[in-house]
Amino acid sequence: MLVGAFLPVILCAAVACARIITPEARAVNQTAANTYDYIVVGSGPGGGPLAARLAQAGFSVVLIDAGDDHGEDSFVQVPALQAQASEYTPIHWQYFVSHFDDPTQAQMDSKFTWQQPAGRFFVGPNPPSGSTPLGIYYPRSGTLGGCAEHNAMVTIYPHESDWSHIADITGDSSWSPDNMRQFWMKLENNQYLLSGAPGHGFSGWLDTSLTDLRLVLKDLKVISMVQGAATAMGKGILGGLLSTVGELAQVLTQDMNNDSPGRDTATGLYQVPISVSNVPKTRAGPRKLILDTASAVDSSGNKKYKLDIQLNTLVTRVIFDNSTGTPHAVGVDYLTGQSLYSADPRSSPNITPSSSGSFFAAKEVVVSGGAFNTPQILKLSGIGPRSELEALQIPVVLDSPAVGTNMQDRYEVGIVGSTDTDFVILEGCTFLNTTNDPCFAQWKNNALDRGTYATNGYALGIVQQTSVSEPTEADVIIAGVPANFHGYFPGYSNRTSADARHWTWLTLKAHSRNNAGTVTLRSSDPRDVPQISFKSFTIGGDLDLQASFEGFQLARKMFASVIPLGGVFKEEIPGPGVSSETDIKDWIRNEAWGHHASCTVPIGADGDAASVLDSKFRVRGVDGLRVVDASVFPKIPSLYIVSAVYMISEKAAQVIIQDA
Repeated sequence: MLVGAFLPVILCAAVACARIITPEARAVNQTAANTYDYIVVGSGPGGGPLAARLAQAGFSVVLIDAGDDHGEDSFVQVPALQAQASEYTPIHWQYFVSHFDDPTQAQMDSKFTWQQPAGRFFVGPNPPSGSTPLGIYYPRSGTLGGCAEHNAMVTIYPHESDWSHIADITGDSSWSPDNMRQFWMKLENNQYLLSGAPGHGFSGWLDTSLTDLRLVLKDLKVISMVQGAATAMGKGILGGLLSTVGELAQVLTQDMNNDSPGRDTATGLYQVPISVSNVPKTRAGPRKLILDTASAVDSSGNKKYKLDIQLNTLVTRVIFDNSTGTPHAVGVDYLTGQSLYSADPRSSPNITPSSSGSFFAAKEVVVSGGAFNTPQILKLSGIGPRSELEALQIPVVLDSPAVGTNMQDRYEVGIVGSTDTDFVILEGCTFLNTTNDPCFAQWKNNALDRGTYATNGYALGIVQQTSVSEPTEADVIIAGVPANFHGYFPGYSNRTSADARHWTWLTLKAHSRNNAGTVTLRSSDPRDVPQISFKSFTIGGDLDLQASFEGFQLARKMFASVIPLGGVFKEEIPGPGVSSETDIKDWIRNEAWGHHASCTVPIGADGDAASVLDSKFRVRGVDGLRVVDASVFPKIPSLYIVSAVYMISEKAAQVIIQDA
């Protein structure tokens, strides 16, 4: 059920004040109506499944999100519109981040964005006089379901090292790879393998599927790309042209998420698993689980689970009770209203909250705001580095120096080529830029063949183990997409689909080594976005550059190995002029981007000052407060992050229920 705002309960100003409440004041302000067993802040891949599982276990839960619900909108539902979804105004949060602290180095990125004096964006060098530097565009999502409502739906199982590392540093064997597999099997509803395939789930809440290979066979250009990739990887194709689904299946490994001993080091060509429902080919994610749980009724027609969803609600801080000595999280303060957070492009200082209030937790508060917003909420609540909090006159509840540190991300670059004629599979597609989009009409009306819009656009993935990888895992994945995509900047989604003549090999470096990134408060205003600085390539930069370089070289080799069945491809980005190893590495350093920000409130060993959480997601030094989202990882997980976040959400639910 969606609940309305409660009456204001404000004991100190919303700005520059952590909230300590006395038992007497709590008794006056806490009511049955504003009290739940658990408060979960953030409805994304971490908080959403957790809230549903806690409610299904019989607890009362309020799930709070600053955004609205737009999960039924076409831009969100249609898999092929995932780029457009990331800039879809009703759910879009615009962050601008810093890749380098040195402004000269930072502005060498062709995607560096400025705000002109009149307010419009300018991308690239030589902005108009008076323009303000913003940084690199980093789209996020403020909506029910969080970033699962705009991501690319790539659903790749983590590497075993992602779990064994946490088990090793904490001494908690429940994080072992063998134990963690159960959470994947619980959440997955696999729709591309025979039921009972080892290591997979077939009755969970997350539908996983593959792009229909018949779509690939419709386009000679795509076939030529698959064959070029296979040739570059040393996988010769007997009989020449790929012409049947069976022949394609021999080239592309079907189960990228298999549970075999050598899976993490296996290289080659793969069909990429995606979180798309086979029927009716729509985006899949935690939103449906949340809504199904909240709306479930028993045999008498009564509400089955005590899950309430509070949307358009911006949590400003966690409330603590100090009466027992150790600070104990007992609730949250919030503001209600649309577009309150300044990352929302519709936000403005003139927008005032419609109301304010508090929720109280009989058991625990869980913060699941993601790698940017979770450290922000903790710091606004008085948990963070003492010097940073005191500089903003925020009373210190707990001096926790590691909050907002250790931030990590991928390094990704796009090698883009173009040809003289259109891809057949994109013929007529306007990506809803017109009212008469034939590809949308086919997706909506043709139940037997939903067409191009039924996939996220990832035709195939190539996994590579570079010369500088750890021996236990491959460290680069290259995805092929029929689009012009070379990173994020305002309006990028329209640029990717401006024509139907481009192909991009997206080269993504997994297990990046740099953990120098930080999230720091700009102010004590909870509506203000924090300062986000990745400090790219600061730690392990030479090794990560080498891995990215080897991935780049393989992508170029794949272009060079293409049999021109549907035309010759010419490299546009970075272009043939970038040819020496030094030039290529300089280009990668300048242009690499990421979209898997994580690790800003890390789990670690007891006594480790570089960590914030224990192995049960609890914030050390206070009671009643946990964090469950992408910020909890001490190291960024493998290739794509969302599957790992779904798994830790399921694990956290198990842990919290056991502790209740």
